[in-house]
Amino acid sequence: MRTFSRPLLGLALALSATPAMAQDAETPAITVSGSVAVVSDYRFRGLTQTDKDFAVQAGVTLSHESGLYAGVWGSSVDEYIAAGSDQEIDLILGYKKTFGGTTLDVGGLYYYYPGSSKITPGTNSDFLELYTSLSHTLGPVSAKLAAYYSPKQAGLSLGAGKLDNFYMNLGLSGSIPDTGVSLSAGVGRTFTASYLSSGSKYTDWSVGASYTTGKVTFGLNYVDTSYGAGALLSPSGKDIAKGGIFGSVGVSF
Repeated sequence: MRTFSRPLLGLALALSATPAMAQDAETPAITVSGSVAVVSDYRFRGLTQTDKDFAVQAGVTLSHESGLYAGVWGSSVDEYIAAGSDQEIDLILGYKKTFGGTTLDVGGLYYYYPGSSKITPGTNSDFLELYTSLSHTLGPVSAKLAAYYSPKQAGLSLGAGKLDNFYMNLGLSGSIPDTGVSLSAGVGRTFTASYLSSGSKYTDWSVGASYTTGKVTFGLNYVDTSYGAGALLSPSGKDIAKGGIFGSVGVSF
């Protein structure tokens, strides 16, 4: 019941070239990128993390020209997600390399929920997840196949020992030239039962559209899962796996 996808922020350094100086523009070895967003519902693999309420999210990433990158991303969450903690902070370390139109991305995320063990003594909600993905771009369209594996650990337990989690996702996205409009669709499958999947194997899917003007992006998405109606209820009685539409607005910098 927690998150992926990660925002970037950009800072460019370049040297102006003049005929007299014959200087070439230089690309910095390290770039910094990030974003801030507000979403009407924070969904992670189809499941709401905010009891169908708003969330504030932000992230920053440092990328080296070698392909190495490190980042941090955070979001507000509802207290039922991690033993009373109302924050999720993801620490990210990875490597990305592009070959022609294909990009390989591998790395790991550590999901940290501040104060959860203090709020509920003896509870460890934090966990590590490893990921790898291949994406290919052809014109304005991109396809991405990603796999995420969490080794056995206490943070995924259902109360009877450590558990692991395995998830895969296939996504398609594309932009309409000269309009600022992008479209996306994806389907994912959780192949193991753990706390991360709310104790069952299930499928999630989504479709969405966004509009970008300058550094601001507006989004609208529909997300659903294979869970039956009323199968997963939050402490407030809301169906956290039920399909729904949510909006977002974000700023990159």
